[in-house]
Amino acid sequence: MELILRADVESLGRLGDKVSVKPGYGRNYLIPQGLAMLATDANLRRFENERKKLQAKRDALASTAQGLADKIAAVEVVIEVRVGEGDKLYGSVTSGIIADRLGELGVEVDRKKIVLDEPIRALGQYEVAVKLMPEVRGIVKVSVVRQGGVEEEEVLAAPAAAAPAGTETSAEASGQPEEETA
Repeated sequence: MELILRADVESLGRLGDKVSVKPGYGRNYLIPQGLAMLATDANLRRFENERKKLQAKRDALASTAQGLADKIAAVEVVIEVRVGEGDKLYGSVTSGIIADRLGELGVEVDRKKIVLDEPIRALGQYEVAVKLMPEVRGIVKVSVVRQGGVEEEEVLAAPAAAAPAGTETSAEASGQPEEETA
């Protein structure tokens, strides 16, 4: 099936390209989504009249995407996570978590546009790509840090037996006499 692309389609072509695709893909996805039209003589003439409008619309989207990419580059996302022994994360940091944090910072990005080969599973700093358009990518700096900091860890590590002087034991606190052994 021969089609004319009305928009850039990843891994297929750019606006105005004449492409050959399987009939099901063209009929069920590309044409209903408005991404392509059949490559007939009448549609070729019609497309040439539409090309300027479509190109202007695409250029406006590209400039908006570039502005968003600049905004993304200016922000640093800090994600606090719970860790266990050996700084091993409970769970992992996913594109959804990164998208939520970006939203909290005033930068709205769809989580599907954040490119993570695999979820982040260790503390550290990462540069994560955000694919806004085929030719426009942004880079967000993500810092994965321990939740709560050092103070919380020191409190948890302090032994319970080392209670300060003057505190009551559980038997004294309950008001019951201690048992005597014979």
